[in-house]
Amino acid sequence: MMNQLNVNEIDRIIEMAWEDRTPFEAILAQFGLCEAEVIRIMRLNLKRSSFNLWRKRVNSGVSQKQAKKRNLEIDRFRCSRQRAITQNKISKR
Repeated sequence: MMNQLNVNEIDRIIEMAWEDRTPFEAILAQFGLCEAEVIRIMRLNLKRSSFNLWRKRVNSGVSQKQAKKRNLEIDRFRCSRQRAITQNKISKR
């Protein structure tokens, strides 16, 4: 599946993965990618230091990436104040 993604889709996946409020389940629903595939995309497209920072944040409990760990009051994938973002600016290799 990852080979069929275009640059805009990869940018959107990175954007969704970087956002703490967006669970992996939302990426699965929208793009059909499991958590391991998202991690692989992040590893391939981010600088090593950025990837390590992201993984540390996701695993620290600060992030709400797993729907099971989310506060039950959060019932959306995005922040209600988030504007549409075009052209992801996250550093890439």
